[in-house]
Amino acid sequence: MELGTVLGVWAHPDDEAYLSSGIMAQAVRDGSRVVCVTATRGEGGSMDEERWPTATLGAVREGELLASLAHLGVAEHYFLDLPDIDMDTPLPEPEGAQRVLELVEEVQPQTILTFGPEGMTGHEAHKSVCRWATDAFHATAPPGARLYYATHSQEWADEWVTRLNEFEIFRPGTPVVVARADLDLVYDAPPDILELKGRALGEHVSQLEGLFTVFGKDRLVEAMATESFRLAATR
Repeated sequence: MELGTVLGVWAHPDDEAYLSSGIMAQAVRDGSRVVCVTATRGEGGSMDEERWPTATLGAVREGELLASLAHLGVAEHYFLDLPDIDMDTPLPEPEGAQRVLELVEEVQPQTILTFGPEGMTGHEAHKSVCRWATDAFHATAPPGARLYYATHSQEWADEWVTRLNEFEIFRPGTPVVVARADLDLVYDAPPDILELKGRALGEHVSQLEGLFTVFGKDRLVEAMATESFRLAATR
C-alpha cells in the first residue's frame, strides 16, 4: 500500500477510528508520515447527558482521541477548535477552510482521506470538512497527490446499514455505497492491525459504549475490518 504522506481530515473524534484507523496504523508501520486533523472536540455528541454532560464532553473526547491515536502510532494531530453543535449545523466556514488550506500546504500530503460530499452519514459538519479538504487539495496539494472519499461497499451496506440505523446513524440517502469491485482504495486489516483498530475504537467509550453493548465489541470491530474509499481527484 503506497500512499506516501497521509493526511486525514475529519470532523469529530472517532471519525478517523471508524473509517481509517487501519490504514493509518499500516502507513505508520510502513514508515509513512501520518497526520490527523479533527475539526471539533465533539462536545455536541453526548449520548448520556448525566454521564457525559455537554459542558465537559469536549475534554473527554479529546482524551479519547489522543489515546486512540497512540495505539495506532499516530503522533501528529491537529484540532481546528471549531464548535460542535448538532448534525444540522455546518461548521464555521472561513476559519475552518483557511486552516485546512494551511495544513495541506504545510504537510504536502500524497494522500488525503476525508468524507464524501454527502458526509457519509449526512452530518453537516462532515460535509463541511469534505468541502474544505477538497478545495485545499485542488489549491495546494503536490503533483500526483490523490484525494479519497470514505464510502462503504454494497456488501457491507446490505449487512449493516439497517442494523446501525437502530441508532439513527445514517440519514436518508446515506451512506453512498459502491460495489467492492469499483472501489479505488480497499484496505482489509490483517489480524495484528485489526487488533490495533479494536484498541483505538475501544478508547471512544463515550460514543461507542452502546454499540459495543448491542453488537459486542469483537463483532463490531470485525465489521469495520475493511476500510473503503473512492478516488475523488488526482493532482
